[in-house]
Amino acid sequence: MSLERGMDARRLQRLKEVVEADVDSGLYYGAVLSVARHGHVELDEAIGFADAEHQTPLHTDSIFSIFSATKSFINILVLRAIELGQFALTTKMVDIVPEFAGAPRDRSTIVNFLTHTTGMPGVWEPKPDMYYDVLDDAVAAVCEYVLGTVEPGTRCDYSPMANHTLLAEILRRTDPQGRSIHEIMAEDLFEPLGMTDTWLGLRPHLRERHVMPDMRGIVPIKHLSHTSAGNHGLFTAESNESTWVGASSTTGDLRKFAEMLRGEGTLGDARILSPRTVALARQNHTGDLKNELYRTVALRAGYTPPPAYLGLGFQVRGTGIANHQLGTLTSPETFGNYGAGSVVYWIDPEQDVTFVALTAGLLPQAQNIQRFQRLSDIAIAAAI
Repeated sequence: MSLERGMDARRLQRLKEVVEADVDSGLYYGAVLSVARHGHVELDEAIGFADAEHQTPLHTDSIFSIFSATKSFINILVLRAIELGQFALTTKMVDIVPEFAGAPRDRSTIVNFLTHTTGMPGVWEPKPDMYYDVLDDAVAAVCEYVLGTVEPGTRCDYSPMANHTLLAEILRRTDPQGRSIHEIMAEDLFEPLGMTDTWLGLRPHLRERHVMPDMRGIVPIKHLSHTSAGNHGLFTAESNESTWVGASSTTGDLRKFAEMLRGEGTLGDARILSPRTVALARQNHTGDLKNELYRTVALRAGYTPPPAYLGLGFQVRGTGIANHQLGTLTSPETFGNYGAGSVVYWIDPEQDVTFVALTAGLLPQAQNIQRFQRLSDIAIAAAI
């Protein structure tokens, strides 16, 4: 038991044992876990395998395709741009991207995009078999095909693709230096935080550590790349501009990112956000609205749909007791993000705990929520 830091080593061992049992049962192939308290790493473990055949063991530096956890980076850079005066939470998207015209979507503001309340439906792909690796193409497709259906702010529809395509575009269009999205992400986020294993794409020197995602259990769409063959070539391409799904990373890098948020916008000498912005972002900004994507998941799984509990770019634990990836024992302002059936990270500011889990062998949504709720509860219960 680590009394000085307030973590129970026996409970952390229990966390490992539960994952080992999951892997042995075939629920998923393996996981890399990180738990830290007060900035000190208490658990850093690779358990199981990268593949269904159990031929390739996972390692603590394994590279994972992190799917929608990619959106986290865009969210933080958008909040940073607001702090720097490039635009405001109340700025209408159409004022920066005029081709986004057309009522009622043209009334949606940046806060609507960060909280998934733009009034647009949750569209996975604007048109069939489109390539995902060029941001210009994605922006054009969203503006042409993803139309508003209700007044912004009245409905919460998780946006798999459209929101973070346009949020990335406003970063480009308002950047004082006219940089590419790769340059913005690298120079303003990855490099300051020392996230050397994180990129939009898969850099060549990281390829041998990459865990190729097994696409079982998710929406059957393609992730096409101009430079890498296959229905999911996006995840093996050296570079992409898929700012909603295309990043690769490690638990170590995501822990640095989470620790920056635990530090209220600071990690070491790097200041990314102000404490006030982080405090505002981790509050529930969607009230009692249901997240329509997860309403469907809940009804199919046989439980009551919970509130969306969305902050400014984050999922928030919230005050109720409900099926939740961030656990039921974590504090109400616990906040984080997730990626399709395989990735979650969160920060509990009250308990001063960060948690990162990257897994192999994607689970369907309801099973994934149940899995991460259980692991999150075990992790936070180790704090004493």
